[in-house]
Amino acid sequence: GAPCPQWPYCRKRCSYCNFNTYVVPAADEAAVRACLVRETRTLLRLGRVQSVTSVFFGGGTPSLASPATIAAVLEAAAEAAHLPDGAEVTLEANPSSAGTPRLTGFRAAGVNRLSIGVQSLDDAELRLLGREHTAAEARGAVEAARGLFPGRTSIDLIFGLPGQSRGAWARGLEAALGLCDDHVSLYQLTLERGTALAAQVSGGALPIPPQDLLADMYLTACAMLVAKGFRHYEVSNFARKGALSTHNLSYWRAEQYIGVGPGAHGRFVPWGEGGCSREARVQTLEPDAWMREVQSRGHGTRRRVVLSPLEQLEEVLALGLRTDEGVTHERWGRFSPHLSLEAAFGAPGKAEALQEQGWLVLDGGGLRCRREGLALLDSLLPDLLCQLQRR
Repeated sequence: GAPCPQWPYCRKRCSYCNFNTYVVPAADEAAVRACLVRETRTLLRLGRVQSVTSVFFGGGTPSLASPATIAAVLEAAAEAAHLPDGAEVTLEANPSSAGTPRLTGFRAAGVNRLSIGVQSLDDAELRLLGREHTAAEARGAVEAARGLFPGRTSIDLIFGLPGQSRGAWARGLEAALGLCDDHVSLYQLTLERGTALAAQVSGGALPIPPQDLLADMYLTACAMLVAKGFRHYEVSNFARKGALSTHNLSYWRAEQYIGVGPGAHGRFVPWGEGGCSREARVQTLEPDAWMREVQSRGHGTRRRVVLSPLEQLEEVLALGLRTDEGVTHERWGRFSPHLSLEAAFGAPGKAEALQEQGWLVLDGGGLRCRREGLALLDSLLPDLLCQLQRR
């Protein structure tokens, strides 16, 4: 099991963000902490989790939580299940709340990996994104983090900003490569409905980058990272010196993960309630309502959907193909004892055509995208899902 506790508060909402985040003058941290602890215990027991493989503190801005809160959640996980000494414990941090004293506190609390939301090293781009940090603060935060978490500091970068050129993106990435540690995540900016940035673009105040430029930016970045010794192990994620994220891999391998906190998502089998099928679960979005539910019944699960065998296979396929290892025969067999990968995708049809065109490979290792296919995954998937449904 992999718990993913969510800290839902931010100091400011970024212009592109449509996550479940709340900007409040002062959250009652002790109350939120008690509820995170209680929900962690409840859900780990519900999932009958024997051993925790990784923990990921997301948000919101979890680096605004105090180290005491992080420590309390980790203690709860260790009590309800086994938390091995070497288990990966990641905290997402914003540069503006990632000074050395604070990071030292997080390390003492049990965090051993940091994911820093740098996004850009250009002050004008950061203002456009509505970030509250400057490029200089981002540099300082990454340097402080690398001192405390050497080899285990990841940075996030965003590309495809309105008006951004391929050259500006390549220069920004070059600067980031001079600063970064051994893990980088790249995200294409998505204009989500209801965000400030989307309103500026739809109102004509900002230009939308054309699709071919976005594809070009992505491929340029992949080539630059690979040239610097990074393994492109997932569509958006790059690691060198073996610094792949255990937590990310457990997600793409469709293992069990447990969402804790307001709006958190999880996928697990609730054995403790007599369930025997994998469920998709979402916790109550609004923090105060979520706290009331946790206080009254131990957890704030708002929505539970039992996933059908076909839905589980679709998930294994859609997530697994995002990685360079693809979907292994062994993993597919765990979810599909009666229909092999060969039987599903080896027969004449769309999948075979995609293999002949050089986008996909099906061999002794399993089913995976070739380099070129990875960039087109979203357009390949519907054909594969369609073929699977017909089997």
